[in-house]
Amino acid sequence: MNQTLDQVNSYIKQEPGPFNIVFDLGGVLLTWKPEQIIKGIFKDREVQTIVMDEIFCHPDWVDLDRGTLDKDIAIERATLRTGLLKSEIKKLMELVPYSLIPNPEIVELVRSVKKNGNRVFVLSNMHVDSIDFIERKYPFWDVFDGMVISSRIQMVKPELEIYQHLLEKFDLVIDKTIFIDDIPENLEAASKVGMRIIKFENAFQCEEELKALGCI
Repeated sequence: MNQTLDQVNSYIKQEPGPFNIVFDLGGVLLTWKPEQIIKGIFKDREVQTIVMDEIFCHPDWVDLDRGTLDKDIAIERATLRTGLLKSEIKKLMELVPYSLIPNPEIVELVRSVKKNGNRVFVLSNMHVDSIDFIERKYPFWDVFDGMVISSRIQMVKPELEIYQHLLEKFDLVIDKTIFIDDIPENLEAASKVGMRIIKFENAFQCEEELKALGCI
């Protein structure tokens, strides 16, 4: 990482808030546990490994996140790669949106950050079906000042362009922008474009780091 927490703290002591706090969705605001989705359909451990490797860790998954691959085509390809039943792959894909469940502690944290005078945003890699589903199902989206979703702009993390798009779209001052994500590669890319970073571990740790930065 290009920035440490001490470096961020030093900067913020010189330049007090408000700040732009950018949250990831899957793995931060929402649960993201593909292993559990797989186990709900496939009981054989070898098959579970194949599904993880050939679906969730396959480049087609990135293209689904990017919004450049149709889900039905992705299902056909995954069926051919894995040798599994098409109906099983389809069921797996259909379960993904339902598995994205809000973490109430993080939702409350977002609200606390916003109430303290900061602006809050979303930057997430997510398939079209998933983002459409969770936007319909959950009511807290109005707290955010803006969202950038990969499948809607055909860009994905950790490509630098998606971070630059966020900054330009919402006219964010880079040194006043803090990005929270659970994936090191995504954080490293955010750091490269000049954003401040927090690696998400859990709600308590994230809140404590935001408090240390003066965001709460």
